[in-house]
Amino acid sequence: MNALCFYFQVHQPLRLRNYRFFEMGVAHNYYDDYQNQYLVNRIADRCYIPMNNLLLELIKKHGKKFNVSLSISGVALDQFEWYAPHVLDSFKKLAKTGQVEFIAETYYHSLASLNETSEFEKQVKKHSERIEKLFGKKPTTFRNTELIYSDEIGARVSKMGFDTMLTEGAKHILGWKSPNYLYCNAINPKLNILLRNYQLSDDIAFRFSDQQWKGWPLTAEKYVDWILQLGKKEEVVNIFLDYETFGEHQLKETGIFDFFKVLPDIVFKRTKFKFSTPSEISKALTPKAPVHVPFPISWADEERDLTAWLGNELQNETFSKLYELTEKIEKNKDPEIHKDFGFLQTSDNLYYMCTKWLASADVHKYFSHYASPYDAFINYMNILSDFIIRLEGKNEKNETKTKQKAKVSVKGDQNTNVNKLKLSTKKTKKMETKKPAAKKAAAKKPAVKKVVKKAAPAKKVVKKAAPAKKVVKKAAPAKKVVKKAAPAKKVVKKAAPAKKVVKKAAPAKKVVKKAAPAKKVVKKAAPAKKVVKKAAPAKKVVKKAAPAKKVVKKAAPAKKVAAKKPAVKKVAAKKPAVKKAGCKKC
Repeated sequence: MNALCFYFQVHQPLRLRNYRFFEMGVAHNYYDDYQNQYLVNRIADRCYIPMNNLLLELIKKHGKKFNVSLSISGVALDQFEWYAPHVLDSFKKLAKTGQVEFIAETYYHSLASLNETSEFEKQVKKHSERIEKLFGKKPTTFRNTELIYSDEIGARVSKMGFDTMLTEGAKHILGWKSPNYLYCNAINPKLNILLRNYQLSDDIAFRFSDQQWKGWPLTAEKYVDWILQLGKKEEVVNIFLDYETFGEHQLKETGIFDFFKVLPDIVFKRTKFKFSTPSEISKALTPKAPVHVPFPISWADEERDLTAWLGNELQNETFSKLYELTEKIEKNKDPEIHKDFGFLQTSDNLYYMCTKWLASADVHKYFSHYASPYDAFINYMNILSDFIIRLEGKNEKNETKTKQKAKVSVKGDQNTNVNKLKLSTKKTKKMETKKPAAKKAAAKKPAVKKVVKKAAPAKKVVKKAAPAKKVVKKAAPAKKVVKKAAPAKKVVKKAAPAKKVVKKAAPAKKVVKKAAPAKKVVKKAAPAKKVVKKAAPAKKVVKKAAPAKKVVKKAAPAKKVAAKKPAVKKVAAKKPAVKKAGCKKC
């Protein structure tokens, strides 16, 4: 079998905002929505729509002999859905032809495969489910971010159920071997490995419009000649390109679309090659040998390793800081936190921090929108710092919620506790009006507020219930309860909002005038001065409660009414009731 495989990577990274002038912990919108929308639609007009239409045209023209493969990252799918739904529809039309295979990858185009956590498996699963939902078929072929591969990564991919994986045909791992055969994973031979022919791929991706290149201009006839020079024994030629090569990296004016439009005709006329998909090749061919890759490789730069993303201290620090958050992220249930964590993992953010020189540096500068790698690092770390503040804040809130639930829950069945709270009888209502009940309510801020508001009508009862003097005498023991309730002063500090209630309680002035004889009661209440001394911290509250001074001044006329001596003896017993009302306000 002679197969010619064209794989197209479709990936559009989210551009981050300039976060150097934002206040940490305040603004959490990390993405430049305007630029992202503009770029997606610009590339759609230049590349996605015209290239998708060209593929549809070639499929109709050549039938089952023409097949291609597409690998669309989850980040790109999300942006198509947000900014350019018509692009997503055009890919769905390609899927309906049955001659386009959609390949799985990490959802966020991340470097999660280099981390030992389960984040890698989660992203791959999420992406596979999204591809199956959009295009109607679950992917069986996997290609990692930027073709990153090693023996261990391949073994992890095999465990996830994939039978084929794509990677780079790097010289330092192949040696004398050719990339134009089917290989298998060194740890698990069940996983077939297809290697990219980087020479023929880069001739289109990077050198097509380079007029200084000795192969310029590149025509379909010349390209087929190079394929034929490989030899008749070569079984499969894997051409892997960025989809944006057509119309974006290589503009329409260079003739890139015309080149690809004519290429299938020339291939079918002059060779026995067919345009195949990875799954077809994996079924038709037998692996020649295992390929040993002890250390990760990629398709980037001359080295074909990880130095494009993890080649300096800036990148390594960013990578370690980011993936240190994995455990905290797993505990957090906020979908916005998980979404931002995913987008911050996009490998492009690390790619912009590369500090290489010469030819590799030119490629990095072309794709980066930052003035320098250091600007990219500073901006990204500012955003990551804000994200960590959010994450820790969310986790603290979750912890406090669980603690509150633990306090509310009593030993025993929770359902029985709920039923007890819902019970309301005459006895329980009377118990709520007693002082001991106020202790329990004092522990909970919300409960204190409700009790104070409900207790307000008690003023009317004091006026009408004059004959209740005897009852007041019997209630004298309540004074002890007041002394015990002294600790409630601490609650007063927390219950600062109670100030508003004090203002509403202004009508109590009328009661003070009638109860002028209360002077003697004031003398009895002298012991309260000691409590005031202990509650020294309450001075701050007194300063804030300045409006209370007006109430004291207005109460001065009470001295003139002191002439009514008989009333003093009878009403004096009412003073404990006044103290009760005062405690409720507290």
